[in-house]
Amino acid sequence: MQALQALLGGRIARSGVELLASFRPRQAFPAMMVLSIITGALVGLLVAGFEQLTVEVLLKHLLDGPLWWQAAAPAVGLAAAFTILRYIGRGATPSTSDEYVRAFHERHPRLPLSQLPAKLMAGVATIGLGGSMGLEGPSVYAGATVGHSTQGLFGRWLRREETKMLLTAGAAAGIAAVFKTPATGVIFALEAPYRDDVARRALLPALMASASGYLVYVAVLGTDPVIDLGSHDGGLSIIHLGGGALLGLVAGLGGRGFAWLVRQAKGLEQQFPIGVRILIGGAVLAGLVLATEAIFDQPLSLGPGVEATEWLRDGDNTLLLIGCLLAFRVVATLTTVGAGGTGGLFIPLAVQGVIVGSFVGQALGTADIGLYRTLGLAAFLGAGYRAPITAVMFVAESTGTSAFVVPALIAAAVSQLVAGSSSVASYQLDKREGLVERRLALPLTSALTTDTLTVPPDATVSELVYIHLLGRREREVPVVDGGVYVGMCGLEQMSDLERDAWNDTLVENIARRDLPTARPSWTLRDAVAQMDANDTDLLPVTDDDGTFIGVVRADDILRLDEILDETEGV
Repeated sequence: MQALQALLGGRIARSGVELLASFRPRQAFPAMMVLSIITGALVGLLVAGFEQLTVEVLLKHLLDGPLWWQAAAPAVGLAAAFTILRYIGRGATPSTSDEYVRAFHERHPRLPLSQLPAKLMAGVATIGLGGSMGLEGPSVYAGATVGHSTQGLFGRWLRREETKMLLTAGAAAGIAAVFKTPATGVIFALEAPYRDDVARRALLPALMASASGYLVYVAVLGTDPVIDLGSHDGGLSIIHLGGGALLGLVAGLGGRGFAWLVRQAKGLEQQFPIGVRILIGGAVLAGLVLATEAIFDQPLSLGPGVEATEWLRDGDNTLLLIGCLLAFRVVATLTTVGAGGTGGLFIPLAVQGVIVGSFVGQALGTADIGLYRTLGLAAFLGAGYRAPITAVMFVAESTGTSAFVVPALIAAAVSQLVAGSSSVASYQLDKREGLVERRLALPLTSALTTDTLTVPPDATVSELVYIHLLGRREREVPVVDGGVYVGMCGLEQMSDLERDAWNDTLVENIARRDLPTARPSWTLRDAVAQMDANDTDLLPVTDDDGTFIGVVRADDILRLDEILDETEGV
């Protein structure tokens, strides 16, 4: 019996060791995990300082200040943000969250650490002086930049594809810290790059960075929720689920319209100089401050909008007032975006969702307005950012109760169906591309051959054959006259020509001139489409004036070594 017990004990012990060993990460992962934790901690500290300076030092004093300063401050903030970005950031753009998504999709992402102080200072100026944008934009940018810079410092121990993992881990830490919602940070960082997909390969680094960023942040500033939506008064019923579906429909339409308006506001940069945009934007924001002060007895158009949700939560309000508040908040956010403000759209979307939920709940006469505010947040945020799981998780973490999750899921799902492919994010892709799609999305210059030998139009066919086709083993050669492309000439063009005529026939007389010419700005997909349409495996490349640059061959596009290099780590 003792021998049997010893045998069983030994087997159990070995099984336990094997079980523990199964959780051990791959050999390349320990360095990545350590760097993810360090990145998260650094981002948590950075975001804590950014929020304190923005909210406690500037915005809080602004809201307690005189009305004239509240009206003038947004214009001052916009002008200060532009000045900071231009001179300290050396021409940096006001984009924040969009920069993370753009960098994620680039083969060689670039987020200069030198621009980070300027972006954060511009965010402080914009939001701290009343601009209607969220703190999460600069926080995501800070996280992604720190993650990218960490990879640059320790690149010798990491593989190339791990650049995007640290990029995503840093972004997750930024969201986790600024909202005090670590799970939301992970999911947002994975959902943001795509409309209908997630960046699943970065899950583990994002978890590590999000957890460490959250812990460091709350150790400094505490765990008070960013938006207090109130409590749910009772159990769920079919009415609540139906209300979630209704809010999903309303918020989906609203989020779709708001995303379109945001794109138009961003496009104003190409239409009007910055001085004009700041003057007009400052005047509009000043007018909104005066209007909200007159109607609500407080300037609810200022800042990210937390005060607007408190106003909704603390009193009984008419549908007219709630509708006015929604209009003022939408105009304030669009104006700040159009005038070049630096900040995010996550919290403005969430606030608009809370207002929409309050409106629908009030219109239906329900006593449980808190639930409808929460469902509106999930639906509007999910529709605007095309991030439904993020929206539901934000609701779960912010409210601290599971009662909201199921109706929030329904609201977010319906809003996705109604919102279509619209999004406030500029660089989102629909989904992760496959091997061929990624290859074809590369610029044509990645497969361009510029050292191609050419033949002049006054060369004879004999010279073409013996010097080019046989001597250099070419099937087809570009015909170029003084640098200007004329056509293509090769075996196919001379196949009907008698051998005796080779010495007397010039290349220009048989050259094929109907092939399209590619441009350096094309993608490989454009080139492949033209090759297929014209039944050729070679395209000449010229500039807009017809000057010959080189050729693109189908074989170069499909070279195996380049495919493997492009898809390393997929």
